[in-house]
Amino acid sequence: MEFTSNQIRHSFGILFLNVSISVAAGSILSEIAFLNHSPIYYHYFIWFAVFGLVFGAQFRKFRSILPLIRQRMKKSATWPMSAKSINGICWALPFVLIVVFPEFTPYLILLGIGLGNTSTFVFVKKFSGLDNYEQLIVGIISTIMIPIAFEINLLMFAEHQDIAILFSRIFISIAYAVGGLYALLKN
Repeated sequence: MEFTSNQIRHSFGILFLNVSISVAAGSILSEIAFLNHSPIYYHYFIWFAVFGLVFGAQFRKFRSILPLIRQRMKKSATWPMSAKSINGICWALPFVLIVVFPEFTPYLILLGIGLGNTSTFVFVKKFSGLDNYEQLIVGIISTIMIPIAFEINLLMFAEHQDIAILFSRIFISIAYAVGGLYALLKN
């Protein structure tokens, strides 16, 4: 069954808002665990639990929108290998670089989300003809937040890398919230 672009956009709006809530809650709870010197496995538990609770609370809704999300994602399977490769690099490379440059983690997280969403928007538009602007919004906001995160870190939290990472995750949460709201409100 083919779904309309508005139905698909609406489903991505719901997905993005849930990602936003999960990232914000996970970031704050993870920071609390860090400040209390909790073992590292607490952080894993927090992230899995938060995403599980947020998405699990809306299981029925997600069961109904999953086919819509899957339909848009299936279109990427028809892209040329070069486009798939570039898109994969845009998503993965910044996160791989965190291992090499851990001091740049807050900026590389934002860069990964920014480049990944922006490249996906470009390729979906080019090869599928869809205008998934909610994804472009997430990409642009995440990328714009890099110098802001850098400035905040430089001025306030140079000694507290955990706070810089918290801010970058909150910025990602904001980006996904704005993209999700756009998708839900766009006709």
